[in-house]
Amino acid sequence: MAVDGVAVTAEGLGLKGPRGWAFRGIDLTAEPGALIAVEGPSGSGRTSLLLALTGRMKATEGTATVGGARLPKQLAAVRRFSAPAHVAGLTDLDPALTVGEHLRERALLQRRFGDSVRALLRPREERTAEARLRIDTALAAAGLDREALPKGARTAVRDLERPEALRLSIALALIGRPRLLAVDDLDLKLSDAERVEAWAQLGSLAAAGTTVLAVCSEAPEGAVKVSTRPEPEQDTRTETGKEATDAFTATGRA
Repeated sequence: MAVDGVAVTAEGLGLKGPRGWAFRGIDLTAEPGALIAVEGPSGSGRTSLLLALTGRMKATEGTATVGGARLPKQLAAVRRFSAPAHVAGLTDLDPALTVGEHLRERALLQRRFGDSVRALLRPREERTAEARLRIDTALAAAGLDREALPKGARTAVRDLERPEALRLSIALALIGRPRLLAVDDLDLKLSDAERVEAWAQLGSLAAAGTTVLAVCSEAPEGAVKVSTRPEPEQDTRTETGKEATDAFTATGRA
């Protein structure tokens, strides 16, 4: 899945909310196609930083440049070429829907709202074939094999194992062919073997050109590491994933 990734830089980036700093003093330099690991304990502002760098939250201090777009001024521009995955309260999967239903719904939304007007005017057969190709390519890139699921594409989300649900969320984000993929809580409740496999999958995406940003408790070797661990004297607040996603609504949609 070859995609032209984006460079990501930040200097003194910070976000302050009603209860204090979510994160502060973030410096980052990453080339296009980099694998960026946002490392820190839960509640240290990792999700807020992910949402800020994808244009879903507005930083209150410092600056960042993502794919040539300046933050916090050009939030909409960054949202157009970035996609979040596995973010609680923002990209939640519907447990009652099947894997196939999720994929078809996302492909339809992409066709209606993400493609050009010219693409919408193509013959129906071409649009259907393009949607099928997008889905197959995204699944392969995310490492999700529909045929290996208990009921194939008819498997309900509630019946997925955690690694499979993670891969589905990533695949849904990849249908839009983002230049920046941002994955929250990558290693949450994964075994050591599952964690290694998840990082390997994201590494292959980055190697193919997509810039990947992933929130984790411990960054792997070879990743561009960004820490949200607060300094002892730094005034920070504990921010839950819900608080972070509530705040994102003030700046834009997923």
